[in-house]
Amino acid sequence: MNKGPSMAEMSFPMKPRTPRAPIGAALSLTLLAVLAGCASTQLDAQWTDPQSKGSSLRGARVMVACEAADLTLKQICEDRFAAELTARGASPFVASAPPSPTPEGYLAAARDGGAGAVMLVQVSPAEASRSSPVSIGLGGFGFGGGGVSAGIGVTVPLGGGRSSIGYAANGRFTDVSNGRLMWTGRAVAAPSNQLEDQLDQLSKAIMGGAQQAGLF
Repeated sequence: MNKGPSMAEMSFPMKPRTPRAPIGAALSLTLLAVLAGCASTQLDAQWTDPQSKGSSLRGARVMVACEAADLTLKQICEDRFAAELTARGASPFVASAPPSPTPEGYLAAARDGGAGAVMLVQVSPAEASRSSPVSIGLGGFGFGGGGVSAGIGVTVPLGGGRSSIGYAANGRFTDVSNGRLMWTGRAVAAPSNQLEDQLDQLSKAIMGGAQQAGLF
């Protein structure tokens, strides 16, 4: 009696295995995609006076003033925006704080300095997150005059329980000759512990919007 082949002698076709990406690599790609989506600081709103269209400030003398909660933030803000104005062909100067930090006070200081326009920037914290490996937060802040803005940011803390704050800026240009608002725009930076980087991004976003509106 012939015996059939034993189980050891029988061969079975092997199904090819589908290669899988490592879980860690997939998570890293996902995190990078999220961070890339939130890293870019852009204007979230802007307005241009129809009468100011075509009025270029290239070559004009512009007074720069920043309003912030502390002197360090104010100084960094004024340095960044003055540099962006210079890069676009304007001649900026930072005046000492006027006796009255009102629109009229800024205009008077600008006239004394021979400026044709005032650029006023208001900087305020927009969002803070604390002690989480990765967090996505929604924050808001308000400026005078009824303007309100909000921002979404992703934070990856490197030092445990340190907090990261996202700052927002609202910038506006005013014509010194008649006190008319020429252009205004606002932007929100993603939360981070690098304040100078945030101000750099905010100044580029706001000045880029003003340039696209035809002010430079």
